Amino acid sequence: MLFEQYEWQAAYILNRGKVPKSPPRLNEVVRLVAMLGGFLARKGDGEPGMKTTWLGLQRVVDFAAGSRFAREAHAL
Repeated sequence: MLFEQYEWQAAYILNRGKVPKSPPRLNEVVRLVAMLGGFLARKGDGEPGMKTTWLGLQRVVDFAAGSRFAREAHAL
């Protein structure tokens, strides 16, 4: 698996979507991540590029790290 559970869940949360109970397909997560980087996901847009995917991945990683930190700090 390329995305950890907390990473793909963060992608759903940041896109204001309902988090599924089972892991989604890789292509779906990549598109969600790319949308956070500016990919519009219109019908004729094709697949997201590296720049939008990279920008979105930075947001996902930051959000996931922050939420993990918040959970750990709350547990103290």
